Amino acid sequence: MSGTTAPPPPEPLAAPRRARRSIALTFLVHGAVTGSFVTRIPWIQHHLDLSTGQLGLALVMPAVGSSLAMPLAGRFVHRYGGRAAVRGLISLWCLSLALPALAPSLPVLCAALLAYGATSGMADVAMNAQGVEIEERLGRSIMSGLHGMWSAGGLLASPFGILAAHLDLDARIQLAVTALVLLALAQPVCRGLPDLRAQEGAEEPPRFALPPRSSLVIGLVGFCAVFAEGASMDWSGVYLRDVTGASATVAAASYTAFSLTMAVSRLAGDAAIRRLGAVRTTRIGGAVATVGGLLVVAADSPALAIPGFALIGIGIAVIVPLAFAAAGRIGTNPSQAIAGVATVTYTSGLIAPAVIGALAQATSLTVSFGLVTALACALLLSAGALRLAERNSGGENVTAMSPEKPSGKDLSAI
Repeated sequence: MSGTTAPPPPEPLAAPRRARRSIALTFLVHGAVTGSFVTRIPWIQHHLDLSTGQLGLALVMPAVGSSLAMPLAGRFVHRYGGRAAVRGLISLWCLSLALPALAPSLPVLCAALLAYGATSGMADVAMNAQGVEIEERLGRSIMSGLHGMWSAGGLLASPFGILAAHLDLDARIQLAVTALVLLALAQPVCRGLPDLRAQEGAEEPPRFALPPRSSLVIGLVGFCAVFAEGASMDWSGVYLRDVTGASATVAAASYTAFSLTMAVSRLAGDAAIRRLGAVRTTRIGGAVATVGGLLVVAADSPALAIPGFALIGIGIAVIVPLAFAAAGRIGTNPSQAIAGVATVTYTSGLIAPAVIGALAQATSLTVSFGLVTALACALLLSAGALRLAERNSGGENVTAMSPEKPSGKDLSAI
């Protein structure tokens, strides 16, 4: 026998159902902040008398803030533990919802949205790292459902913003009240999270470090999916109106329909992942999204384009959750890898609308969605990069660590 001894098995995760429920509701609260904000963007534009170009500049700031701040999340997790880090960061994210409407000018709005994006990105990394760890300790896929809860949060919150806009309610009041309500909801939700911590004596991560190269390949898979998502969400209405001749009502409803498709597919996605595995699910999803893209490109009427956009949403819905799950199992620093994958995917979401618009200006929207179709097809070839997401995807009774004891890997090192 070898002289080395195997490490002791981790202790069971206390209250696993409570941990899963708490992290799911955390994702829902995070999504509700986004859903509340986007409905009041027209009010902010009108209030500050912004041109389309000025508004576009301001709306770049959240993605910039997220990309810059995401690597810092690991220091919060390392210093305060998973539960306190998620609670603190999600609380800041809720409070940041009130900032954009309070801005008196474009420069202040840009600064407010930079802070809004920074708190979003840090909370995103911390809660995804927590979700990946809970998934691994439970021994079954839950990440797709968690991201489905994020989508559901946005869908649940947006009607309140729409109603406030219909009643011509001042967004400064509405978003401030919404921020306080979501902050209050986040506190009991986060109490149920396990206090997952880094190994005892682990060195505090640096303030900033480049993501590991191993996460970049996974990030490119997420890049393809998020590009298709961003292009479809931002341009489906324009495509239906300008290319297929849809009415204004049908075109306006395309965003809600696409978001609903994504949410339902993500909520149902864990069952498919458990049955088929991450790689096969990704390949099937890529094939479905490719068929959807081909329908959109070939469409000459809404009756063909709408099912095409729906298939794109169904096909890409679980890709990003699987990318985070795979990243969280790279080496001993899951937060670093998750931050790397998140940075790549956020960048995709940032550039997709602009690339589609520029390509459409130079050629046509049909050609632009030919690019979306090609990226969806690329998922068929790159799915193998998500093989790590299959670990413990089918088991039901895998033991896990106690929430108060350190994990075998550093959850926070960046």
